[in-house]
Amino acid sequence: MPNNSREQKLQAFSDLLDVMDTLRERCPWDSVQTNESIRPNTIEEAMELAEAIIEKDNNKIKKELGDVLMHILFYSVIGNEDGAFDIADVCNTQVEKLKFRHPHIYGDSKVENAQQVRDNWELIKMKEKDGNKTILSGVPTTLPSLIKAERVQEKAANVGFDWENREDVWDKVKEEIGEVEQEMKAGNDINLEKEFGDLFFALVNAARLYKVRPDNALEKTNKKFIARFNHIESRAKELGLKLNEMPLAQMDELWDEAKKLHLGE
Repeated sequence: MPNNSREQKLQAFSDLLDVMDTLRERCPWDSVQTNESIRPNTIEEAMELAEAIIEKDNNKIKKELGDVLMHILFYSVIGNEDGAFDIADVCNTQVEKLKFRHPHIYGDSKVENAQQVRDNWELIKMKEKDGNKTILSGVPTTLPSLIKAERVQEKAANVGFDWENREDVWDKVKEEIGEVEQEMKAGNDINLEKEFGDLFFALVNAARLYKVRPDNALEKTNKKFIARFNHIESRAKELGLKLNEMPLAQMDELWDEAKKLHLGE
């Protein structure tokens, strides 16, 4: 177990600050970067961290957290050069925000459980000086659609717009499946896309109500499919066959073989 003291943690952070300052001053690549140029890398690092979390690989999580932290410091260095803010401002702003949003810890508010904290969250954000103008305006427009659907549903639920009984959501899912089938029969591609969107949204809602992260669930299924399909491809090569020439029944047999091996699980 990690046993670094507060002093050691602060020293480690100070060392990283020193390295970032040195790289910004002396490295030909680091010295010319801008917020816009490193933004794609930041997104990539965040995705790699998300992957490590899915894999439950603590060593990888530690590494990817370091990469994300490096980017936070990079933006802070650039902000300091522009005279806008530095890392202390970033930390202080976050401290102030966290204290304001946790009045049950730093104020007189009383809560009995985590759900009450969530229920208060959006209302507290609306009271902030620079808070969101509407409940859903705080959801980034650039979020992947699956995650965005979950976030807008969570925010709406936080102010009471939610199913009274989570079991009722399945009627909505069945309704959307029926509408997809109806548009498929009608051959209306534009409406079919819309109905698929409604179906996906309803399924995300169901996952949320049953405390399943849809993005995590789908990514695990992606990895499972990839592992099992790779098995089919590998076995085909062993048999001297090309996948596009292999009968579907034989591919199904190899798929079942991969399932028995619990590949991707």
